[in-house]
Amino acid sequence: MFRVYLKLFSRHVGYIVLFTCAITFAMLAPASSQAQRSKGSVDSPDDKQPTFHEFRGVRIGMATDEARKKLGNPRDKSPEQDFYMFNDNEAVQVYYDKSGAVSAISVDFMTGANGVPTCKDVLGAEAEAKADGSIYKMVRYPKAGYWVSYSRTAGNDPTITITMQKIP
Repeated sequence: MFRVYLKLFSRHVGYIVLFTCAITFAMLAPASSQAQRSKGSVDSPDDKQPTFHEFRGVRIGMATDEARKKLGNPRDKSPEQDFYMFNDNEAVQVYYDKSGAVSAISVDFMTGANGVPTCKDVLGAEAEAKADGSIYKMVRYPKAGYWVSYSRTAGNDPTITITMQKIP
């Protein structure tokens, strides 16, 4: 622990050191908190509406029965989650909250899927790919009440996952 013994210094020097430390700390604190907010791959546009707001007519907050009418008969069905396999290249999971409303939607597009949206299609902006070719970007939409993420795996046969989830 660092201790300053003011008795070793004149009174004025001690106060100047304490004042300088306080000012330095005050100046660095906002800079470090700003860096932490902008560091990750999470954006939070307060006034923007989500570009990706539904999948095949299913939206966050929609009743279970309505979602099932839009998507058809699920492969696996429960009060908490439905799993759909539209073909060999496209799968969807729909999650329901305790009240029976859609709380999350996760769509997987495997290699060979048709009409796979790009990151710009989903989030309204491109995301920088990592060296291995993978991509991950998430955007929060507080006014809409949910977040949307876009993920692409690395490799020659990437899987693209688009997820929407209600903000608790």
